[in-house]
Amino acid sequence: MYMPANRRAANRYADVLNNSNLGEESPHRLIQMLMEGFLTRVNSAKGAIIHGDMEAKGRYISNAIAIVGWLNASLNLDSGGDLAVNLRNLYSYINVRLLEASIEKSQEKLDEVASLMREIKEAWDAISE
Repeated sequence: MYMPANRRAANRYADVLNNSNLGEESPHRLIQMLMEGFLTRVNSAKGAIIHGDMEAKGRYISNAIAIVGWLNASLNLDSGGDLAVNLRNLYSYINVRLLEASIEKSQEKLDEVASLMREIKEAWDAISE
């Protein structure tokens, strides 16, 4: 049975989380959940920096990078046109900034990527399923 790329990517992420309820969600909701997870991880990384817990900071930023990878994998460049290409470029930029934030322990760069993802999420949330 054929499954769209975004559904396959989100399902793989759901399997990693070992949460059986995710498989019942729509592809639209799964993408929302990935974005929410990203924002949670970035916020946690910021908290870890504030508290001097560099191990946790690294773990949260690594998780955020993985989530961006799943979001990127969910893009359909064939039917998504310029929007999909622009999102792919933006996701690449977000990952670069996450790496910089990790190396530099930069709360400002974490705020920047969180702001970018919130904008993407707001647009995604405005789309009906």
